[in-house]
Amino acid sequence: MNLHDWIDELCDVLDIDAEVDEGIILDLARDAAHAVERPAAPISTYLLGYAAALAGGSPEKVEELAGRAAALAEKWGREDDADDDFEDVEVEEVDLVEVD
Repeated sequence: MNLHDWIDELCDVLDIDAEVDEGIILDLARDAAHAVERPAAPISTYLLGYAAALAGGSPEKVEELAGRAAALAEKWGREDDADDDFEDVEVEEVDLVEVD
């Protein structure tokens, strides 16, 4: 059994007829796991599915929504990296002098 078989069987069990581009979903899961944190992967893909269903579920809409979610994850990851750049900076203490 492979991933395609699993998807077909899962759709049968869930009683849905859906086109699944597993590449898009797996890419989003990877991006969220690496840029945010690991638990963000399944939550992000769940929310992608939910948003896609609300939007009609066309493959084009799924791709658009996945792109938006991946862009957010990428931006999120860069913000975390920027914060990390300042963690090791040493700050010299200075005495403040009051001016009259």
